[in-house]
Amino acid sequence: MAFRESITNEELKELPLRIFEGEIHVINNIEDARSAAHFLADQPVLGFDTETKPAFQKGRTNRVALLQFCTESEAFLFRVNNIGLPYELRKILSDPVVIKPGVAIRDDIKTLRAIGNFHPDGFVELQDRAKELGIQDFSLKKLTAIVLGFRISKSQQLTNWEADELSQAQQIYAATDAWATLEVYRKMTALYKE
Repeated sequence: MAFRESITNEELKELPLRIFEGEIHVINNIEDARSAAHFLADQPVLGFDTETKPAFQKGRTNRVALLQFCTESEAFLFRVNNIGLPYELRKILSDPVVIKPGVAIRDDIKTLRAIGNFHPDGFVELQDRAKELGIQDFSLKKLTAIVLGFRISKSQQLTNWEADELSQAQQIYAATDAWATLEVYRKMTALYKE
């Protein structure tokens, strides 16, 4: 089965909209982060993404505010702007056995390493996989549409990820992004095995 090279915005709008429907855990303290990390360290594959508060001034950037890991049924949203990057999370980010697919992950890793240094391992750049499969649209939104046949909303992308409380819409958005990377990876991997 071959994937199409690209998809137009008009075609994208015709696809059904999907969101992550599993349980979402917002992690705001070190104890919960450690507990969640112990569970996540035993997972073979984790969808991976980060969110950063947008900077609307030229030359200004903000630190990563949120680190997301997702299994098929649970999403973990770590408020790294509040808790930093505890050792247990850095261990997962360095673990070659825990596969962590994502899109445009180089910048994510670089900004996470500014919070807590680690040696990244086990990451899979889905844009590289897409190139190998002849896909030319590399955004998560378009990769999801091409590979999975549905669209995800990007309406919360430019919201304040450092807010005291994440809104329900932000939580669903963040969980959906990490879940989509997991599902795109699974579909691409299944194709490699055929």
